[in-house]
Amino acid sequence: MAYVISDKCNACGTCFDTCPSEAIIKDEKQFKIDAEKCIDCAACEAACPEKAISAA
Repeated sequence: MAYVISDKCNACGTCFDTCPSEAIIKDEKQFKIDAEKCIDCAACEAACPEKAISAA
């Protein structure tokens, strides 16, 4: 089960810097998680200051 980033994302980049599998990519306005690369470690969810990341 991959994680997803909601519209609460403010594109701070904390999740991007935290992801060990490089599954987070920058979209036009915010970050997205590539489900194919996500290893379900939850590091991004714990790091997000906006609580914008959750399990899908």
